[in-house]
Amino acid sequence: MEQYLITLFVKTGLVAALASFGVRSAAVKRMLQREERTLAQRVRLTLWFTTMFLPGVTTRVITGNYPALDMGVEGSMLAGLTGGYVCGWLTGMILSIPAMLNGEILALPFFSIVGVAGGLLRDSASDREDIWRFSPFPDVNIYRIFQPGRDFQSALLHAYFALAVLAVEFLRQALGTPFQPPRLFTMGKLGDSAPMLAGLYVSTYFCITLPLKVWSNTRAEAKVEEQRRLLLQARLEALSSQINPHFLFNTLNSVSTLIRLDPEQARTMVMRLARIMRKRLQSPDHFTPLRDEMDFLDDYLSIERVRFGEKLRVVKRIDPAAGDMAVPSMLLQPLVENSIKHGISSKVEGGTVTLTARRVADRLLLEVEDDGVGMSEADLAVVFSKGIGVSNVRGRLEVLYGRDYRMNIESREGRGTRIEIEVPESVPRRT
Repeated sequence: MEQYLITLFVKTGLVAALASFGVRSAAVKRMLQREERTLAQRVRLTLWFTTMFLPGVTTRVITGNYPALDMGVEGSMLAGLTGGYVCGWLTGMILSIPAMLNGEILALPFFSIVGVAGGLLRDSASDREDIWRFSPFPDVNIYRIFQPGRDFQSALLHAYFALAVLAVEFLRQALGTPFQPPRLFTMGKLGDSAPMLAGLYVSTYFCITLPLKVWSNTRAEAKVEEQRRLLLQARLEALSSQINPHFLFNTLNSVSTLIRLDPEQARTMVMRLARIMRKRLQSPDHFTPLRDEMDFLDDYLSIERVRFGEKLRVVKRIDPAAGDMAVPSMLLQPLVENSIKHGISSKVEGGTVTLTARRVADRLLLEVEDDGVGMSEADLAVVFSKGIGVSNVRGRLEVLYGRDYRMNIESREGRGTRIEIEVPESVPRRT
């Protein structure tokens, strides 16, 4: 009796370990996230189940020992519950092959029927999430029935679920008991003592419900991560869309001024603006090679030179090794625009904007420096939250890199402003 119970405990612990180990792969997590699957996806899910449970059935058949390893029935039902009756049927057929070769001729129909039954139980749920809400602890399921706002349909499904698991174990014993040699493997017989039968039923119950609980927690974590990713994506999209209208508004203001003073120059600016906007629409990615970002900046500066003429001078110091490194799209344009608008435009003699980019190990260092009017210490203290340009750039860097970036601003009145940005070579957070 003691050895029998130890075997049941080992079986329960083993199935929990298999369930935890089986969801380490990102591909498996994606499979479990889906509720509707193509035939190919069902086949892949079937292969995943057979990879987990077939070695145990095979080992038990070959050695004639280690009954705790044989979880073919449990694996078939789990496949049906999570993947549908097609997945359950296929899994049951494959898991029964070693037993069939061992003379256990009832394994094929029984495993297949159990897999289909699991799939039918899944399809009977009004909400597919009800399958994942089932708790291994019966008292939790009973408590839910009496909760305020309870859903009797879900509670009824959970009752059917529990009865179905117990019925499967009863049928396995009923089919495995009468025949000698056995035509279906079972760890217990109908004539066994009550404690042994109770332990067997409890073990089968937990061997099916524990993996569901483990996978449910995995799905919940994946959903939280997906919601977090979507939130970051929405924030990044909002910040990106904020830049384009700001840039467009300022450029159109310049065009409106030139229409009366110099219509030909206004026409040139409109054409260059159209080229810039076309490039942005054709490349909606949040990252772009630094080389392409500098080309975009050249188009922008060509528009600003129409406005300022010789007052605006630009110096570029770009490390060739940094040209292929990825940077957030339109990262530098708002900073250059701030340098021109707030630093150089106020000076009668104009000024110079210096752009520097260099690669240091696996980091990219960017600098935007101007010799304009600069800022006071009071303005510098609130610059990150003041205006669209700098705060927008910082916001996008936070979304894309988390804490793995550096942005620093130095400014002196009458001397100019320098903005330094340091980002990693690879993108640590995908959106």
